[in-house]
Amino acid sequence: MTTAAAPTITQEQVDFYHENGFLLMPKLLPDDVLQALRDETDRIVAEAAGLTDHNAQYDLEDSHTPEEPRVRRLKSPSWHWPFFRELAEHPVLMEVVTALIGPNVRLQNDKLNMKAAEYGAPVEWHQDWPFYPHTNDDLVAAGILLDDCYAINGPLLVVPGSHKRKIYDHHHPEGRYFTGAVEPEEFDWDMEKDLVALEGPAGSVSFHHVRTMHGSALNRSENQRRLLLFGYAAADAWPIMGLGPQTLEQYWSFMCAGEPVEQPRQTEVPAYLPLPASPKQGSIYENQKTVKNRFFDTYEDRRKG
Repeated sequence: MTTAAAPTITQEQVDFYHENGFLLMPKLLPDDVLQALRDETDRIVAEAAGLTDHNAQYDLEDSHTPEEPRVRRLKSPSWHWPFFRELAEHPVLMEVVTALIGPNVRLQNDKLNMKAAEYGAPVEWHQDWPFYPHTNDDLVAAGILLDDCYAINGPLLVVPGSHKRKIYDHHHPEGRYFTGAVEPEEFDWDMEKDLVALEGPAGSVSFHHVRTMHGSALNRSENQRRLLLFGYAAADAWPIMGLGPQTLEQYWSFMCAGEPVEQPRQTEVPAYLPLPASPKQGSIYENQKTVKNRFFDTYEDRRKG
């Protein structure tokens, strides 16, 4: 993979991130790497033809058919396709991430969300923290725009400063199971004034804190909007829920910068468990089908309207 000299992130940008819980860097990814990412994504999506249901690699749109494949997410692409594991360590990403969360960085998770033209699914308001609480909150998600992204095609929306607020309830108000979304009556920000859309040309990269409130609306445009998300953690942030199916060797194999840290660093962060589990499993899209009330219109709502 071709690399370029890493640009310098300024102290002003670092301070902005810590104050607001997000940072947007226009056209950060080199053009040749961006094109390679698009080509690899197109190849992988084409291989979804013939699938009848979600699997460990693909999360499908509700309107998917084997004849007309519609993929809304590539699950953990760095586990399945080497290109993404290599991209996660790209110097332009690592320079920013290490400036934000420290020199020792592990890839915590990744996914490629795809909002297809005219029907790409929304993601309800949520914080990432309830999905995977750690011993400290030095975790950041880097979002790479594969396509130009503006208001009409469902950009990522964030609430500045929300990472300094409480952890909001992400459970169904009656069933008390985890839905991965905040109910509208719990959302206490002004939808007109308090939100920032992370818009920009393809190759731009956003960074948001693990506790930052964010979501995105249905893609109503004629253009797709694909967003590759790499979730990074400081190596001394250990997952409260355990390593899952990984061995310790696999866990450390996802180091992207610096060295492993065996001693967890515990800070005063609010713990949260995504339990009891959502009745629908597989991805955040499935989890959020169990919410009582939605913020954003779905493709089916639009068709009925």
